[in-house]
Amino acid sequence: MPAEDTVQRPGGGPFFRKLSDEQLARIHAASLEILERTGVRLHLKEAVDLLREAGASVTEGNRVRIPPGLVEWALEVAPRSVTLFNRQGEAVMPLEDYNVFYGPGSDCPNVIDFRTGERRPGMLQDIVEGIRVCDALEHIDFVMSLNLAGDKPQEHADLYQMHAMLTNTLKPILFVTNEFEGCIHAVEMAERVRGGAGALREKPLIALYINVTAPLVHNEEALQKLLFMAEKDLPTTYTPVVLRGASGPITPAGAVAYANAGELAGLVLAQLKREGAPVILSGGTQDMLDMRSMLDVYAAPENRVLCVEMAHYYGLPIFGLGGASDSKQPDEQAAAEAAFSLLLETMAGSHLVHDVGYLEGGLTNSLEMIVMADEMIAWVKRFMQHVDVDEETLALDVIDQVGLDDDFLAADHTHAHFREDWYPDLFNRQNHETWTSSGSQTLRTRAAARLEDILQSHQSEPLPADLEGELDAIIARAVNSA
Repeated sequence: MPAEDTVQRPGGGPFFRKLSDEQLARIHAASLEILERTGVRLHLKEAVDLLREAGASVTEGNRVRIPPGLVEWALEVAPRSVTLFNRQGEAVMPLEDYNVFYGPGSDCPNVIDFRTGERRPGMLQDIVEGIRVCDALEHIDFVMSLNLAGDKPQEHADLYQMHAMLTNTLKPILFVTNEFEGCIHAVEMAERVRGGAGALREKPLIALYINVTAPLVHNEEALQKLLFMAEKDLPTTYTPVVLRGASGPITPAGAVAYANAGELAGLVLAQLKREGAPVILSGGTQDMLDMRSMLDVYAAPENRVLCVEMAHYYGLPIFGLGGASDSKQPDEQAAAEAAFSLLLETMAGSHLVHDVGYLEGGLTNSLEMIVMADEMIAWVKRFMQHVDVDEETLALDVIDQVGLDDDFLAADHTHAHFREDWYPDLFNRQNHETWTSSGSQTLRTRAAARLEDILQSHQSEPLPADLEGELDAIIARAVNSA
């Protein structure tokens, strides 16, 4: 008898939900109560003024209590879909429904050098090589800057990182900047590449990732960036990160309600600045504090996908996290945690799964891990495909013809359909003798070999020389004016 509670993904394929509609509504109500009862402290006068003029209560100079009606208005007018375009102007990432796209993270202080196995500080060349690798990998859909450019002046390193992304991939870019001025310069660089501010607004190649001090304490630079991007009508995430047990409630429900309140405050501000401004919710409670080690943990199971489900409850785009691990090396633990998180985020419908390749709780980036995760994503995509059940796939005539002989290998039906199965590029399916005679290579060894092959053979379409010179000039101007 079929199970009565079987849930299928809209449009077919497997689907996962952890929270009921009633639970989602209760978390939403809790977030509204936090905003109205406790309020938020905003360290930017323009943000305070926008909310005051919209009817919010302001006390203590910058403590703002936001009425539920204002939040509901923002949820109503915010775009339900955000589409990112590649450098060639093609719409490649519609963030809507249950579409899922995958990419690395940004700003890791360290990298694992795949050539030596050494963990060391990241350099600009690591970013350049990493972006080229991501550009070549079929299942990496967007890029972030992977690691810090530790060999550049840190007050301007973000611009060198933006330059590396704009010049080494055609794929959409999620960028991060240190200061507000860096955000202005980075957007200017993207406008030059796209052909002007209007062209970038019409076909956004970029989205900005904003980190916020806390859900109820919004720092000046985060608010400046949010309002700047809203005025530009360019997409952004707004991420009041909560470390469960340290900077927020340890209970997943409380952490989600708390983080969600901060995200909703950002959503309201963006819509007040420009109604219809594209905002991607961020799911700011992906981390927990491990009470044994007192370290930030990326791969904990407790609160996975809860913020994704909140975004779907609102019908808004969501920025998720997967393909990352707390392991120190791209080893068995890393593979397990990356695979679990990629599968869960995909089944829940997380639109932007970032931090693919992160290790050590976000402190180290590994290109080997990104290559391995690319293969995992291919596996997950094949698993997610709808299963056809019809006369052809049930194969009753074929079964009648050869079933008693138990020999389907020579059947025309087999020849017609076997290529529909997934065949890995990196995972090994050889027998032991063949694997041994080929060098007994581990998955990590094969990933490193593929990295070398990509870097020797793949180069993204370059920018015109004069355009690249314009980007260099923007960086030079920013550095010289500091």
